[in-house]
Amino acid sequence: MKYQGQTDYDHKGASPRRGVLLCNLGTPDAPRTSELRRYLKQFLSDPRVVEVPRLIWWLILNLIILRIRPRRSAKLYKSVWTEGGSPLLVHSQAQVNGVKKLLGEKYDSDIPVVLGMRYGNPSIESAINDLTEQNVREITILPLYPQYSGATTGSTFDAVADVFKKTRWVPQLNFVGGYHQSEAFLDALCASIKRHIEAHGQPDKLVMSYHGTPQSYLKKGDPYHCLCHQTTRLIVEKMGLDKERVMTTFQSRFGREPWLQPYTDKTLEAMPEDGIKHVAIMCPGFSSDCLETIEEINMEARESFLHAGGEQFHYIPCLNDDPEHIEALASIVGRYLAN
Repeated sequence: MKYQGQTDYDHKGASPRRGVLLCNLGTPDAPRTSELRRYLKQFLSDPRVVEVPRLIWWLILNLIILRIRPRRSAKLYKSVWTEGGSPLLVHSQAQVNGVKKLLGEKYDSDIPVVLGMRYGNPSIESAINDLTEQNVREITILPLYPQYSGATTGSTFDAVADVFKKTRWVPQLNFVGGYHQSEAFLDALCASIKRHIEAHGQPDKLVMSYHGTPQSYLKKGDPYHCLCHQTTRLIVEKMGLDKERVMTTFQSRFGREPWLQPYTDKTLEAMPEDGIKHVAIMCPGFSSDCLETIEEINMEARESFLHAGGEQFHYIPCLNDDPEHIEALASIVGRYLAN
């Protein structure tokens, strides 16, 4: 197999290969204060994540946040940690294994598929090095964020570019900038909702909770807010749901400035007073269950809703390594492997 701009062989004398890099946000190596401090420093130092003048933010981050937040975050991570490690890492690796298996069956070939985390381990750089060692000269990169945002997908692109700034030979790259309109992905979400309704009944309100971003990002042109609402609309249309019984909210805000609204926690707390006693909530912007879905939604939000007078709270898990989700991810990257 030949690749554009390449000869019939590389420096090892073997035919070049195509491979896949799946990327997610990342996780600390352990639920301990020291690991959280290291992880949060890397995460919150990213200018795509926090758009504050660097010197001012350096002082805030190092003199205040990193002295307080790591200990609290470590306790939260302990509440969701598994024998295999962080839920995000466990689910992401299962996705890698599932996609690799499906691609191998479809193309009757051993196609390298690896995992890289934007922050923490395994790093994007180590994942790219892994592919390079396997003689991969064309890489399809799929950030596991269905809806594009500069703070997630854009930041992943930055990390990939930083790696290749240091290399002599840049391979052919296929970068997937989002996949919320993928029919296979939407079908997987709809199937998950359908199974839930069949098991637990029709809720008074179906809440689609997406990770929030500061409102200022939207004003500067980030399309994420619009893509989240579009995802909800596509699900409603595909399933024929009553749009008055479905709503989009945003969670996980940080700091004092206004974030995308309505806020998930405030919305759930107000629902019982409005007569909404049975809710189902899912997080279509998260490809894997993690701290923000397991602890923030299925623990904190559940407690808040029930304490406010709610009667039934159901969390619909992320797609994780659901077979339909794996098929969707494989189909998204597969179009680059079929050429």
